[in-house]
Amino acid sequence: MAIGSGLGAQLGIAAESAYGTFAAPTRFIEFTSESLVLSKTTAQSSGIAAGRLLALSSRRVVTQRQVSGSIGLEVTNKGMGLLLQALMGTTVTPVQQDTTTAYLQTHTLADTAGKSLTIQKGVPLTTGVVTDKSLVGCKVTSAEFSCEVGGMLTASFEFDGRDCDETQTLATASYANTAPYHFGQMSLKTGTFGVETALDGVRKVSVKIERPQAVDRFYANQSALKAEPISNDLVKITGSLEMDYVATTVDDLHTSDGATSLVWEFVGPTIEGAHAETFRVTLPAIRVDDAPPQVEGFEVVRPTFNFTGLYDGTNQPVITYVSTDTSL
Repeated sequence: MAIGSGLGAQLGIAAESAYGTFAAPTRFIEFTSESLVLSKTTAQSSGIAAGRLLALSSRRVVTQRQVSGSIGLEVTNKGMGLLLQALMGTTVTPVQQDTTTAYLQTHTLADTAGKSLTIQKGVPLTTGVVTDKSLVGCKVTSAEFSCEVGGMLTASFEFDGRDCDETQTLATASYANTAPYHFGQMSLKTGTFGVETALDGVRKVSVKIERPQAVDRFYANQSALKAEPISNDLVKITGSLEMDYVATTVDDLHTSDGATSLVWEFVGPTIEGAHAETFRVTLPAIRVDDAPPQVEGFEVVRPTFNFTGLYDGTNQPVITYVSTDTSL
């Protein structure tokens, strides 16, 4: 029996071969919070019947079913590939580096058609019995990564899903021995794409990637369920840099509205040879939206610069992940 609280909960994920078709979990992720729920749209008959004072229970119907919610977690040195693929869209196979145990995943921005997940969550009753809620057809609609002084690199993934299947067998969770990325491993570089240089004074970074999709594709012949969402707007990339005002590099970009490449990187221990555990976000072109530094008292001037990620005409945004994972 599991512990009858959140201590006994689990989340398993798997890539689906077809949208909305259950796939048994292949990865179990350690999460800090989740809010994935089934939502239903109901309609109640309002027909008049002489003497009836209350609507009939038998005349209530479910007209739509769908799933929504989020998962919050720390970004770790293993097991992130499926989530990154669902976010970025490129079909990725880890590439062995030389003859070492290090494998490179290159998640380049692409359309997310066909990239859906089954997310199976186990929710414990107070008795220790863990109930199964298998959420199928889960598409990533956005993800935000953030790290600040003294903290872990964290992520929050937002999902839209097709349905909740409670007839599946709850998988037995197993976990790899993982380590989180953290502020002590963080670097941030800006400049010309490919030759970026370290930016001093950075205290906190956040990057959000939004994947707008038509999530309202409810049609006849679908048994109240939606067809796979499809991209219906440009990808939106935004972020912020909280810094001590040690140089005018970012401030000057705000003034000129000039573009710069941004590389946000976490490098962990060496896996083997010249290859280390790595999580890297590369945005080939960002432009600073606001805000210029302001003096608000005696403390060190500490502006937060908000930026927008754009296409430089040649290079796509990429998330690079180096781990010992031989598969997603």
